[in-house]
Amino acid sequence: MNYFGIVMEFLRDRIKFLQNVRNGKHLEKYIISFALCSAFFFAIYGGIMGSFSGGLQAIASAIKLPALYLLTLLICLPALFFFNVVSGSKRTFLQYFCLLLASMSAISVMLFGFAPIVLFFRLSINDYLFFTLLNIVVLAASSFIGVQFFYRSMHFINDLQGKQKIRSISAVKGWLVLYGFVGSQLGWTLRPFFGVPGAEFEIFRPVESNFYAALLQIFGKILGLN
Repeated sequence: MNYFGIVMEFLRDRIKFLQNVRNGKHLEKYIISFALCSAFFFAIYGGIMGSFSGGLQAIASAIKLPALYLLTLLICLPALFFFNVVSGSKRTFLQYFCLLLASMSAISVMLFGFAPIVLFFRLSINDYLFFTLLNIVVLAASSFIGVQFFYRSMHFINDLQGKQKIRSISAVKGWLVLYGFVGSQLGWTLRPFFGVPGAEFEIFRPVESNFYAALLQIFGKILGLN
């Protein structure tokens, strides 16, 4: 099976893909293709992220970045499914799983596209804070594109009408906020992804503070406020 070809077909003709998902066609094929290809693309980008701190960190990040996105999906998927079941939707668990994996694939493809640019700055600018912030911006922009695709896809396959549809879409909006919080905090829990140059390699760090406090600290250092 040409897994990459299936992903490219999805990217080029998303209407056909959504029609197939709405009709429950080829779901297993899509799920396998999206899972394998996105894991590969995330691994490439993760390796570049970790390369700032050496080979061991690059390998660890190449494993942890695909794990981050997949774990976030698995943690949040049941809530999405039951939100929509309560709203009256008849869509199956596999249909929602397929849509989420498709959104994850879109994110991974965007990161793969950004990878040469990030690698260029990695090799040409030896600034740890700049490299960290650059990756946060790229990850946020790519994730936003994936989330937008998922939201529009939910509109497309929604089988509800009237007030039920309004409740379902409102639930999806709330779920997307939850997804963002879970993903960012899980990323903080699985850190380091970049490592610290010159420091001893560590697979995980002790859980402390949260992602948003750390992000404010990074901006403070760049602006000279800390």
